[in-house]
Amino acid sequence: MKLAILSCNRHCYSSRRLREAAIDRGHKAKVLNTLRFSIDLEEGRPSLNFRSKELSHYDAVLPRIGASITFFGTAVVRQFEQMDVYCANTSAGISNSRDKLRSLQILSRHKIGMPPTTFVRDKKDVLPAIERVGGAPVIIKLLEGTQGVGVILADSAKIAEAIIETLQSTKQNVLVQRFVAESKGRDIRAFVVGDQVVAAMRRVAQGQEFRSNVHRGGLTEPLELDDEYSATAIRAAQIMGLRVAGVDMLEGKHGPQILEVNSSPGLEGIETCTQLDVAGAITDYIAAQVDFPEIDIRQRLTVSRGFGVAEIHIPEGSEYVGKEIRESGLRDQDINVLTLYRDARVVPNPRSDRVLEPGDRLLCFGRLDSMRGMVPEKTRKRRKPKTETLIPENLPPATERKDDPSAGAGVDERGPDWTPREDD
Repeated sequence: MKLAILSCNRHCYSSRRLREAAIDRGHKAKVLNTLRFSIDLEEGRPSLNFRSKELSHYDAVLPRIGASITFFGTAVVRQFEQMDVYCANTSAGISNSRDKLRSLQILSRHKIGMPPTTFVRDKKDVLPAIERVGGAPVIIKLLEGTQGVGVILADSAKIAEAIIETLQSTKQNVLVQRFVAESKGRDIRAFVVGDQVVAAMRRVAQGQEFRSNVHRGGLTEPLELDDEYSATAIRAAQIMGLRVAGVDMLEGKHGPQILEVNSSPGLEGIETCTQLDVAGAITDYIAAQVDFPEIDIRQRLTVSRGFGVAEIHIPEGSEYVGKEIRESGLRDQDINVLTLYRDARVVPNPRSDRVLEPGDRLLCFGRLDSMRGMVPEKTRKRRKPKTETLIPENLPPATERKDDPSAGAGVDERGPDWTPREDD
């Protein structure tokens, strides 16, 4: 295997260890400066130049893209993807992980524990948002902060409001997040490679510091994760589209709480703490997966006219509940079930004799016209009328007269030609 390690610093611990681990296993490995690439685009032939020369063939790429070069770095990774080169982390996964808001939005649709978080812009929404996450104290985070920079603990709502307004006045976007007090200044870093956690450590903040980052004086200890924490870390990395990731979690009352999914986790801290060969585990995984580059399935499958990819929900009371997939008639409508999602389980290429249950979600490829008829209509939300409670003593006096023909006759002031609308 010929491996390219994308890094702007070939002498840093992580880049050096990854290269050594690959060479020790008989592979060819080279650290390439991400900023020295240029991207060439032409019909049917995407290519890359490195140091003004066309890049030779590589079997796999391990991106280590710094936060400051996210845009250009992900463009380079995306070009490797178009050239059908295996990338340990996808360009979309790296982009998603760099934006705290985007990453939490993606994770929130799945059953992944996380501290209640809110994002506001209007000054009037700041105090209600603080109350919605549980009240003070709260954590205030810059969206693109790294290594604990831009993370502030506000002890009171007024202090939090002042900090948020100050940051917003400097064109900064911030998140407001519940302070998980039961974590007591501790968090867990789980190092995920593929579909397993290869190493884990607990980081403990020192003194008055609430951030447990190692470079801020936090102490570390090796940790053997239980099944719940391991499964949460693996699912979070997979949802983000990352095969090599550092998943940071808090130990909350109700289980693991995801803080962040890091697409370029450092190796020095966790290898020193656990004494495990994490770089070797990464190399072994890439070597085993190198023949299966990332495929944009939606891009590839939607080339056929009239066909596409869609997710079909099986609600309670559906005619498909209790039927096997082969009895559902999907194949007769040119619809193929690629994956079945049931709660937290993922069943790829489900068997034809699998019985469908309420709540199942089917990822299908097929004729769009056929699938469109299977999507249930969304219930239209009616406007809630504005009502006002009247106090009896404030009621207007009665003005009706017995000789008035309209009194009590139910004649509407809007006229005889008025007809009610649906929303009225």
